[in-house]
Amino acid sequence: MMHYKTISEWFDDWQMPKPEHPLISVAEVDVTRLMRSGDTFTCFCDFFCIAIKRVTGAEDLKLKYGQQPYDFNEGIMSFVSPGQVTSLSVDKDVEVKQSGWHVIVHPDFLWNTPLANTIKRYEFWDYAVNESLFLSEKEEEIIIGIIQNIHRETHANIDQFSKQIIISQLESLLSYAERFYNRQFITREKANHHVLDRLKKELDDYFDSGLPATKGLPTVNDMAALLHISPKYLSSLLRMHTGQNTQHYIHEKLIERAKERISTSELSMSEIAYELGFEHLQSFSRLFKAKTRLSPLEFRRSFKN
Repeated sequence: MMHYKTISEWFDDWQMPKPEHPLISVAEVDVTRLMRSGDTFTCFCDFFCIAIKRVTGAEDLKLKYGQQPYDFNEGIMSFVSPGQVTSLSVDKDVEVKQSGWHVIVHPDFLWNTPLANTIKRYEFWDYAVNESLFLSEKEEEIIIGIIQNIHRETHANIDQFSKQIIISQLESLLSYAERFYNRQFITREKANHHVLDRLKKELDDYFDSGLPATKGLPTVNDMAALLHISPKYLSSLLRMHTGQNTQHYIHEKLIERAKERISTSELSMSEIAYELGFEHLQSFSRLFKAKTRLSPLEFRRSFKN
């Protein structure tokens, strides 16, 4: 596994000239590499990396990030945060050409700026690489325009205005990315609803299996893993289409199942709580009342009246 501690190390590995600035750099990449069957390249960095790129020469090849096949042939934009591991593998010999732009920002560059506190609010930092942003031609022009502005500033003579101008451009870049991701959630509505249908089925299957009694409540990470997507991407998708994050969605399905058991069985509240995966009746009662404004016993009484 490659560990890039500095931006200079990253530039050296890509066989590019030394970066102009040790804490922020923009690189235009245009390289061809031979990848052998079974090769896996895994790395993580100590800095943020925003990339907009195309990969060609692999049209008949399955490229995978982790376990997910990935189509690079469109213009795509990805976001990797410090410490995030990425892994690329191929299933046969291929010569791959990669071109595009990389914006590399060390966290120290953001020190004492508002962006240092707000950069992690953008959920796409925690998306898996195969959940990249697919850009339209017009969107790509906007993004590249901003990246080129940052590139010019990093190659100009540094003065008292340089850092603030670069920070402003980075904020614009992230805001546009957030807007375009929202567009992607909308335009891929059919695929997204397929994910939501699968989520509902996985939750139903989990509750029907009896596993909650032994394994506990279903978690966001459990559901995301079953769907082969990252937890943050799943929450973003749900929020766009339902107004809820994944935890809220799971709780809603949990309460639906609890109402069914309370109204159609003679089980005690403790037995129902245990059956649904709660360790303590108090936790079950608290969540149920928060969602329905009734305690489980009050709900049973109201149903029978």
